Amino acid sequence: MEEMEVPTEHLTETIEERVEEEIEKKEKKGGMAIAISTAFMAVFAAMASLLAGSHSDEAVIERLHSSDQWSFYQAKGMKAEIVSLSNSPDKETRIAKYKKEQEDIQKEALVAEEESRVHLEKHAIFSRAVTLFQISIAISAIAILTKKRLLWFVSLGISCLGLFFFLKGLF
Repeated sequence: MEEMEVPTEHLTETIEERVEEEIEKKEKKGGMAIAISTAFMAVFAAMASLLAGSHSDEAVIERLHSSDQWSFYQAKGMKAEIVSLSNSPDKETRIAKYKKEQEDIQKEALVAEEESRVHLEKHAIFSRAVTLFQISIAISAIAILTKKRLLWFVSLGISCLGLFFFLKGLF
């Protein structure tokens, strides 16, 4: 009598293969989501870095403008002092003119100082965003390598904080 072979062994192998295929599909989908989100993090990091650099440059330019204005202010003060020591008939008129010019120059210098301060604040905000995006990219990379979705969620949370600073810098 022939022994009948029960097809359960083949059925078990087929089930295991299908389960492995499904796990691979899910891992590929998860890996793709992590890769895409990481690419977006990199884009925001690059934009924030560009804006931080721009605001830093503008802060320096405004600070130089302010410094120039203060030098101009001092020059007008020296001219007024020289005129005050002279015996010129229009001495009082010229001194008043220099003092008025000093007031205008002072206002412009103060405006430039304020604009420099604002640009430095924006630079600091965008720099925070860059740092947070870079940290989230690193954690995303670790999530891909270790296949730990929890790390990916942590990186998304840090990215949201980076996005907060990015938007704060824009407005």
